[in-house]
Amino acid sequence: MSTDPLSRLLSTRDWLMADGATGTNLFNMGLSAGEPPELWNVERPDDIRMLYRNAVEAGSDLFLTNTFGGNAARLKLHNAQGRVAELNRVGAALGREIADAADHPVIVAGSVGPTGEIFEPMGALTHALAVEIFHEQAEGLKDGGADVLWMETISAPEEYRAAAEAAALAGMPWCGTMSFDTAGRTMMGVTSSAMAEMVEKLPNPPIAFGANCGVGASDLMRTILGFAATGTTRPLIAKGNAGIPKYHDGHIHYDGTPDLMADYAVLARDAGVRIIGGCCGTMPEHLRAMRAALESRPKGPLPSADDIRTALGAFSSASDGTGEGSDTPRRERRGRRG
Repeated sequence: MSTDPLSRLLSTRDWLMADGATGTNLFNMGLSAGEPPELWNVERPDDIRMLYRNAVEAGSDLFLTNTFGGNAARLKLHNAQGRVAELNRVGAALGREIADAADHPVIVAGSVGPTGEIFEPMGALTHALAVEIFHEQAEGLKDGGADVLWMETISAPEEYRAAAEAAALAGMPWCGTMSFDTAGRTMMGVTSSAMAEMVEKLPNPPIAFGANCGVGASDLMRTILGFAATGTTRPLIAKGNAGIPKYHDGHIHYDGTPDLMADYAVLARDAGVRIIGGCCGTMPEHLRAMRAALESRPKGPLPSADDIRTALGAFSSASDGTGEGSDTPRRERRGRRG
C-alpha cells in the first residue's frame, strides 16, 4: 500500500476534484501580462493564500501551487534563475498552510510546467540538463511541503521522461499531464495512446496521468476517451479549459459557463477520470458548479464522442490524433457531415 497522501485519498474516493486556473485568477487580482506570477509567492503572499483558499472553499480536494514557471530556464527570462529554490519552497509552504487549515483532506500539488526550451537536435536542451532543471524545482517544492509533484502542459515526451527522472531523484511521488492542442496531438506529435504507452514504460510511473489545457473541454474529453480506450488502469486526470478564449476589450475571456463546466466534470467522471479539474478560465464559480454536479448527478455510461459534442460543443478538428486505425475520428467525420 502506497503511503503518499494522494494515493491514500484516491483509495477512499471514486473521484477527486482538482482546482481551476492559476493565471486567470491572478490576472483578475492584478497580475500584469509578462509578469512572472511566481514572484507573488514572496511579494504578495496573501493573494496566493487567497488563490489557494478560494479553490478549497469551492470544493477542491487538490490544488496546484503557483510555481508553473518556477524553473531556472523560465525564471532566467526575468533574471530570477537564482531564486528557484526560494520561490518554489514558499509557493508550496503557502499551500501547505491553507491545506492544513481545511476541514477535509486537501492535497498540495507542486506545479511544474515545461522549461520552454527545445530538446536537441532541434534545440540545445539535453536530457541531463532538463533533469537538473526539474530536480532543482522539485527539491524546492519538497522543502515547502508539497504532497506530490504535478508536471503539466508538457508537449515533448523527452521532457515528460526528464521530469519523471527528476521526481525520482527528489524522492517525490508525481502526476503528469500533457497538452493535446494540435488536432488531438501534443505540439510535438504525441497521441493519447502514445502517452498511455510511454507512462507505463517509465521506471517510476506517475500516480495518475492525463491531459490539461489544450483547446477546449470537448477536445480534452475526446483525448480522455483515447486514454480510456487503451485499457489503462492508472488513474486519469482531466483539467480542461473553461471554453475557448475570446479576445475583447484588451482581455482574454473564456466563454465556458459554470453549467458547461459542470457537464464536462460529469462526463469526465463517467469516462472514468479520477482527478477532475479545470485549466485556463476556470474560476471558483465554475468549480462550485462542478462539485455540485459531481455530487448530485448519478454516474452514467462511458460517453461517446457524440455525447461529448452534444454537451460541450464541436471539436476543433475532425481527427482525435490517433490516426486512421481509430474509430473515433471516423465516427466524428460521419457526424460532421450529418
